[in-house]
Amino acid sequence: MACRIAVVSPREGTLGASRIIQWTVKIYTRTGDTGETSLFDGTRVQKSDARVDAYGEVDELNACLGLARASGTDADIDAELVRLQRDLFALGAQLADPGEKLAARVTKAVLGDDDVMRLEQAIDRFEAELKPLRRFILAGGRPAGAALHVARAVCRRAERRMVALEPAVDGVLLRYINRLSDLLFVIARAVNQRAGAVETEW
Repeated sequence: MACRIAVVSPREGTLGASRIIQWTVKIYTRTGDTGETSLFDGTRVQKSDARVDAYGEVDELNACLGLARASGTDADIDAELVRLQRDLFALGAQLADPGEKLAARVTKAVLGDDDVMRLEQAIDRFEAELKPLRRFILAGGRPAGAALHVARAVCRRAERRMVALEPAVDGVLLRYINRLSDLLFVIARAVNQRAGAVETEW
């Protein structure tokens, strides 16, 4: 992937009078060829390490949300999913930073109680437009709704991986991931209801 930076001459002030510096950043580094990877603090661990597994699940969840968005969602739901994808980058960063060295420098990589409250408010907002549940429902519906049901299941798997970590992760992260699965279920239902998909009860 190529990266270009324009350096503008202070005297001329125009792009035409500027120098263009271009360099290439490689996607591959070869540092993981032996089955190891680095945590944020530089600690080398096996790619099978429980912490790597946990933030790998979070990455998969993020991709599921991208699939849901690509399947077509209303503007308000798309905006909510984009916000959640950004949150998941922060969550993955915090899981990769057991020494908590990142938080002090990169505030966008920190989730807090305000974010958990934001999810609860979103749950209430979307649930207000839904028919009350009488029974369990089968995952499915329209493509975006079905993708969100998959995302909800992946979210629960990520939560299980996080709960198993030693040392234990910050409690706010567990509250966030627990609330997120509830929100994804509600949004999946909202997407399907708006599209006229009939829920299949179990």
